[in-house]
Amino acid sequence: MNPSTAGTRIGQPNTTAIFFFLLFVGITLAITYWAARKTKTTSEFFAAGGGISAAQNGFALAGDFMSAASFLGIAGLVATSGFDGLIYSVGWLVGWPVVTFLIAEPLRNLGKYTFADVVAYRLKQTPVRLSAAVGTLTVVVFYLIAQMVGAGNLIRLLFGLSYETAVVIVGAVMILYVLFGGMIATTWVQIVKAVLLLGGATALAVAVLSRFGFSPTALFSEAVNRYGPEALAPGKLVSNPLETVSLGVALMFGTAGLPHILMRFYTVPDAKAARTSVFYATGLIGFFYLVTFILGFGASVLVGRQAIVGVDKGGNMAAPMLAEAVGGTGFLGFISAVSFATILAVVAGLTLSGAAALSHDLWSSVVRKGHAPEAEQLKVARISSLLLGILAIVLGVVFKNQNVAFMVGLAFAIAASANFPALLLSMLWKGFTTKGAVASMLTGSISAVLLIFLSPTVQVELLGNASALFPLKNPGIVTIPLSFLVGWLVSLLSPEDEASRRFAEVEHRMHVGAVVTPPVTVPTGVAGRVPPGIPEAPHKD
Repeated sequence: MNPSTAGTRIGQPNTTAIFFFLLFVGITLAITYWAARKTKTTSEFFAAGGGISAAQNGFALAGDFMSAASFLGIAGLVATSGFDGLIYSVGWLVGWPVVTFLIAEPLRNLGKYTFADVVAYRLKQTPVRLSAAVGTLTVVVFYLIAQMVGAGNLIRLLFGLSYETAVVIVGAVMILYVLFGGMIATTWVQIVKAVLLLGGATALAVAVLSRFGFSPTALFSEAVNRYGPEALAPGKLVSNPLETVSLGVALMFGTAGLPHILMRFYTVPDAKAARTSVFYATGLIGFFYLVTFILGFGASVLVGRQAIVGVDKGGNMAAPMLAEAVGGTGFLGFISAVSFATILAVVAGLTLSGAAALSHDLWSSVVRKGHAPEAEQLKVARISSLLLGILAIVLGVVFKNQNVAFMVGLAFAIAASANFPALLLSMLWKGFTTKGAVASMLTGSISAVLLIFLSPTVQVELLGNASALFPLKNPGIVTIPLSFLVGWLVSLLSPEDEASRRFAEVEHRMHVGAVVTPPVTVPTGVAGRVPPGIPEAPHKD
């Protein structure tokens, strides 16, 4: 089979794409209008008032996770690199059992809006929340870069606009979702997007397999015929075993440190629903990654690697170009619009988690010492959302031509290094202290960013230097153990009696939740006496 001439419509206005694009934006803006009428409090803005069911949250989690990196980036990596492109999808998928068994239920029982609520529960608020905000915002920035790059290329493909104009359009629509609809709008946009993406990707995979008698083996054989045996062999994308392990641990543990994923566990009514929602999400995401495998090899065979790289150096347009190859410009338009929905929902979730760090962790808890009025918190949250939306637009313009899956891989390395160690130690170790938490989070954030800057990706590929000071592209194998080690060592050197004493309270609440004293009818004449009970665990906000 000869590569298709797909790509002849790339960069030209596509009527079908424009129709589906406007339809999706119209539907989601209607959702935002509905959600805005229900978003009156900080709890509703950040956590949908805890009223999302387990199944709904499972689809929303999958929607949050099936990002531009998943659909566009992995399909592009598999199309251009073969088998090795799957390292990202495998790494991301195996991170979900970590979330299921270690994170979901304790997080829901201990926190309120952000993962910093859990880390700071028995520690000193100000230093812990400041450090957590550094890690959260760093992860959000790197993740936003990936999404906005994919979005810019997609809208350029849909409308034939310049990349920069496309990024501005995406940023403006996303700001509307978050600014007015908060978590309620974001959740429903993610559910709609997850259904569309799963349906669209499955239809595209079926269309590809129909060209090969519905035999994946025939598809892979054609890839081998065209590109040689190395198309199905590891080593082209990640040849160094140490590099492979480093990337793998970053992807696996990064899932449990992503602020916009962790934030979703506060939207459900209880811990059981949080755990169940992860079960739903894992099944949906696992199926989706199987589909992207077919899409990547299908694009390499039916479109051709040269054509893919010719349109976008990062290979991010492989899936839309494949859609044109198997279904014409109409299918290209539909898949492109679905891809846009994918990015928009993820960017909204990221922006919301960044706004929570700025508003809840920094303004309300640090600046106002937990005494900010509800209206003030909501105002700061919306201002933060606006600022982050503008930042996302700027970053999208600056970092064009980067492969989105790779950029998200770096965000995972920072999340795994800055957030995950402190979160785990705070829940499982009695001796963890405020200084240990601060040292762990700052060490993880700074070391991950520094080693990424010193890596071959930045020094050689971006700056054009002959060599790099740090040999690995992903620093996870160094920065994750370093963050654990520093947190452990500093905690041993700076014991904190109150934190240690409150660990039993944390452990109890982590497993059974807050104990709320039932209402008691007080007999006449004893109105001033309150029967003894177990109060809800105090939360230093």
